[in-house]
Amino acid sequence: MRKLRIVVALGGNAILTDDASANAQKKVLKETAEYLIPLITAGHQVIISHGNGPQVGNLVLQQEAAHSDKNPAMPLDTCVAMTQGSVGYWLQNALDEALLNHQLQKETATIVTQVIVDKSDAAFQDPTKPIGPFLTETEMQEEKLRTKAVYKEDAGRGYRKVVPSPKPIAIKEYPVIAQLIANDVVTISAGGGGIPVIQEGNEYVGIEAVIDKDFAAATLAEAVQADQLIILTGVSHVAIRFNQPDQKELQRVTTSELEAYKAENHFAKGSMLPKIEAAIQFVRGNPHGKAVITSLENLPNLLTEGAGTVITR
Repeated sequence: MRKLRIVVALGGNAILTDDASANAQKKVLKETAEYLIPLITAGHQVIISHGNGPQVGNLVLQQEAAHSDKNPAMPLDTCVAMTQGSVGYWLQNALDEALLNHQLQKETATIVTQVIVDKSDAAFQDPTKPIGPFLTETEMQEEKLRTKAVYKEDAGRGYRKVVPSPKPIAIKEYPVIAQLIANDVVTISAGGGGIPVIQEGNEYVGIEAVIDKDFAAATLAEAVQADQLIILTGVSHVAIRFNQPDQKELQRVTTSELEAYKAENHFAKGSMLPKIEAAIQFVRGNPHGKAVITSLENLPNLLTEGAGTVITR
């Protein structure tokens, strides 16, 4: 088997269940680490990214609840960094334990990763990503005066702060990540889509935004010249006509075919569509690469049978 450089993008179900406690999340990550071991055992260079949506959402709630003049809430970019660090710490420890249990001599490292976005990205003109608590209209108006943030009504449940979700254009730390990979270190990076920053001269400035983790993983995969991008989600295969009597699971599919299915609105905006677009981005940017969308539980079958939705040019 040819040894590959593989970026694995973990979905939220690989980290968090209904229990948001630290112990519960660490337990889930121990189980996740076991699924990743066969990739490492096979000799592949593995780079892991992960989501942090629930974690950063919970942290924002905690920050807002404790906010005062003497103890001000941290800004969103800092909350992303904090949860990127905590989830990376848990996952790194889980991988270290799993590697030792399987008698594998491998080092692991977590890189707090800044992801550069374009300050002229159209997303800044139309913030859409809800974060933080639900507010009444009165509370919303008070917060709007205090913070100058944008709020939108959310499904009849109240008002929530919304922030932009710009596309990533570069991974600031990719040279360091590439060096770690070259030295056979299992690397965790670009967690939660990365810390969103814009470049102003020699300074990288954190901004109030959330980057989609799958687009960040695709950008990371391109930067480190990965052979494969594996996007893990809650289903073993991408499907068209999802949840309908004639649902069809996609096994092998080209980027052109996916574009046609996308034009027919087969993929939901809030769930599968970003994964499809990220996979297309990576494959089109890497003539010899391929992307796979499947579930964490299906990962062993991917290695032995090529199971999952495999996307090629």
